Amino acid sequence: MSHQLSLHNRRAAIAASGVLVLAALGVDAPAHAAGYGTPTIGLSVSYLSGAVGATGDPVVTVTVAQSGADAAALGVAASASSEPSVAGTDDVTVTGTGATRQLAVAAHGRGRTDLTIKVTGLGGRTATRTLHYAASAAVQNAADTRYLTGSSDASAAVDAGGGYVIVADDESNTLRLYDRSVSGAPVRSWDVGSDLGVSKEIDIEAGARVGNTIYWTGSLGNNKDGVYKADRNTVFTTTVTGSGAATRLTVGGSYKKLRDDLVAWDKANGNRYGFAAGTADGEAPKQIDGFNIEGLEFAPGSTTTAYLGFRAPLVPPKAGGKALVVPVTNFDKVAGSGAKAVIGTPIELDLGGLSIRDIRRNAADQYLIVAGSWAADDNSDSYALYSWDGVAAHAPVERADLPTADPGGWEAVVDVPDLTVPGARAQLITDAGSADLYGDGTEAKDLDHAEWKKSRATWFTVGS
Repeated sequence: MSHQLSLHNRRAAIAASGVLVLAALGVDAPAHAAGYGTPTIGLSVSYLSGAVGATGDPVVTVTVAQSGADAAALGVAASASSEPSVAGTDDVTVTGTGATRQLAVAAHGRGRTDLTIKVTGLGGRTATRTLHYAASAAVQNAADTRYLTGSSDASAAVDAGGGYVIVADDESNTLRLYDRSVSGAPVRSWDVGSDLGVSKEIDIEAGARVGNTIYWTGSLGNNKDGVYKADRNTVFTTTVTGSGAATRLTVGGSYKKLRDDLVAWDKANGNRYGFAAGTADGEAPKQIDGFNIEGLEFAPGSTTTAYLGFRAPLVPPKAGGKALVVPVTNFDKVAGSGAKAVIGTPIELDLGGLSIRDIRRNAADQYLIVAGSWAADDNSDSYALYSWDGVAAHAPVERADLPTADPGGWEAVVDVPDLTVPGARAQLITDAGSADLYGDGTEAKDLDHAEWKKSRATWFTVGS
């Protein structure tokens, strides 16, 4: 009797042998099929931008799950690429365990590709998602470069503290908060248009911070077709609370007649700078004798007098002309409460025939000026970085020629380090709206997906 199986045990043995047969045939056992569901996979974004040779490119958060299985047992990998010359499956790295993973792509070619991201669960079950990836070309200073995605038309930048920056866009009325140390999307954004009562773009071109108030200005010029658009004639303030990633902005005051005040002042002084002609109907702003503001910063030691830096006109309006700075001595009240502008004595700076694209001051009244062409060109003209002490009688000093071989024009400097410290660095940001980033003939500003739009931010050594 001890060598004989009971009826119950014989039935169990037969059932077990059936499971083994099914397994040998490559068929899941019924118990396992019932126990493991189809896995799920999610991507934090469906569209991602990178760059060849980039440092700190944005990553994608991948979430996976499977009923009846521990998430740690699931595998995640790229299984296909529609354009391996841009990025292949071996260029995709997935790190982490459990339900949340991090996915990075190392591009080796300019262009676009669709990457299939697959999760493999227990029981051999799988699921996929598609990541639409676009890579821009390698650039100079790649190790010191980051990409701010979500917009390609960065036009002004103000330090938010804690390694973060607030960036304005001249194609929208949105202010965006970015982590300066990494590439990627804004951590927060504010569309200020409705609070300011504007329906079209302000063409925000410059900003300056005093304490917890940031002053912003539109270009004040006509649009590219020479048509006056009232919303561009706007200066306004935002109030800052918090700092770093916790920064919050609220819209304060505004004024919509600064252009009128400047034209009236110039007329009263013999039309010295041709502001009336530069703002006339049909006059494009980015001409050597045009009218376009792209710099804003406060005078040395002042919280009331602001310098308006002009991209156009040059003075005189010919090759080799000087860059124009016009002080507004009550700018705090102009932008803060709508007071009529009081204009001070203008300043003409020798920037080697270039005009002002941005101007920034630190607490020690050391200034950096981003100098570039007045022209609306392909950004192949010269750019340079100058230091200055803000004193009208003192000449700026050229610190560096800025590289122009890569897409985008230098538009903003975030802050000014102590320029007497050897090796001190400043971060500059490009407007890449007109650039063909991915080699398909599409200007960045016209790309269908905000995640593919981006501006380039690069650190340069400026300390002596």
